[in-house]
Amino acid sequence: MPSLFRFLLIVAILGGIVWGGMQALVTFVEPQQRDMSQTLPASKLNR
Repeated sequence: MPSLFRFLLIVAILGGIVWGGMQALVTFVEPQQRDMSQTLPASKLNR
């Protein structure tokens, strides 16, 4: 049974690290907005 508790503790710690990293990205990283354009071939427009 102690190995189960150790496994669950490791999984919980790793999950907390991942959650904390995602929170840090959401809080501190601001995405850049820019215009986007894409050319379409004429064959796609004549359907």
